[in-house]
Amino acid sequence: MRLKSGLAWLWLAVLFIALDRYSKGWVVSHLSLHEPLEILPVFDLTLAYNTGAAFSFLHSMSGWQNLLLGGLAVIISIAVLIWLSRTSIKEWWLNIALCLILSGALGNAWDRALYGYVIDFLSFHLGGWYFAIFNVADSAICVGAFMLIWYWFRKSE
Repeated sequence: MRLKSGLAWLWLAVLFIALDRYSKGWVVSHLSLHEPLEILPVFDLTLAYNTGAAFSFLHSMSGWQNLLLGGLAVIISIAVLIWLSRTSIKEWWLNIALCLILSGALGNAWDRALYGYVIDFLSFHLGGWYFAIFNVADSAICVGAFMLIWYWFRKSE
């Protein structure tokens, strides 16, 4: 039986989860904490452990934030899976967006469950200004969210 729903696109989520796990494993085994490895004048690989949310929001809390953020990721993942099951396989843009969001949510939830923090390592900067350090899962969530917003704008035209 062939899947006719957006669940047929789950291979993409699996691919990005694997890429996220591999990249995090590589940086943990090859980099020292908070010591940048310069790749470009505006980009470093810098290992950091984030116990909070985006931009280290809630990072100084006592640990409850990991349960909250991990639980939120699981709820979002379930909602995305239900959404994918109700979406036509032909709505490729929407399905890709949802699978990227799903992979990012699960990739970071995996870290929280195993370690109590999220492994971040992508660091962009210009002069003395540094953007928040992030990872492949964060990137997938952002790209998926922008794709979803674009989808909604295009659909409302």
